[in-house]
Amino acid sequence: MDFPRIIKEIGRGAKGARSMDADTAEALFGAMLDGTVPDLELGAIVIALRVKSESLAELLGFKRAMDARCARVAVPEGPRCVVLPTYNGARRQANLMPLLAHLLAREGVPVLIQGRHDFDSRTSPFELLAALDIEADASVEAAATRLARERIACVQLETLLPGLARLLSLRLRFGVRGSGHTMAKLLDPCPGRSVRVVSVTHPEYLARMHDFLIEDGGVSMLLRGTEGEAFANPRRRPRMQCFVDGRVGEDLPAEEGGAPPLAELPNAPGVADNATLIRDMLDGRVAIPQPLLDQAKRLIALATAP
Repeated sequence: MDFPRIIKEIGRGAKGARSMDADTAEALFGAMLDGTVPDLELGAIVIALRVKSESLAELLGFKRAMDARCARVAVPEGPRCVVLPTYNGARRQANLMPLLAHLLAREGVPVLIQGRHDFDSRTSPFELLAALDIEADASVEAAATRLARERIACVQLETLLPGLARLLSLRLRFGVRGSGHTMAKLLDPCPGRSVRVVSVTHPEYLARMHDFLIEDGGVSMLLRGTEGEAFANPRRRPRMQCFVDGRVGEDLPAEEGGAPPLAELPNAPGVADNATLIRDMLDGRVAIPQPLLDQAKRLIALATAP
């Protein structure tokens, strides 16, 4: 590929840069995933895309490159599999992503948790999952077996798409996230049999992901995540947009007002306290926040719809 030409186009700053067409973006991201872009050029591309931000055509091209390389996880007969990305972990609040997974699984909906964690300042979601007896599977075959048997499985990104895991690891060298972090939350190891939960951190990405999910197709839910994780804020329900095969479905509207602390919901980002809180909620000793119940109900409907 002509990397200098591409860098010249995308590296002219936020106002002067030009976007790639989908085919060029697919070829470039494929080379990035395959590790065939030299280090100097790779760094320039990652930072240029960070400054410019990705266009819709680029997102679609990047996704095609991922689809061609991502390992597949077989889904058991029945409802679609809800795919929950986890790439942030807990910072100030309890991470209730595993609670959402259990709410779905106990209704017979399979849940695949996929992700990666390298933040020293946040509690690892994989340590929390392990404390709840949800260990990451070492292969997609093991994950498929666990889905069929237990309805919840977890696979780390290195197992699904090692090239993307390498791209995400560059954050530790660059100090900032890149397009790989955006794309990781769109990864679909169960194409045609999935409900993707797409969480964003920054509000401007809601509009961008809205357009992407219409063009990309499939079944999905889009929301502003809680501390970056893919569960509804228990203090105030965010807007949750649903998409089915390129059509916009019925939204769950956002609640009005702020997001004050809840007396019955302690801040418990530590692994032990967080795991205890989730067990107490599942066993009925602590009330499950209504936004999580609303999100689970809508995801069940998406997963079981014909």
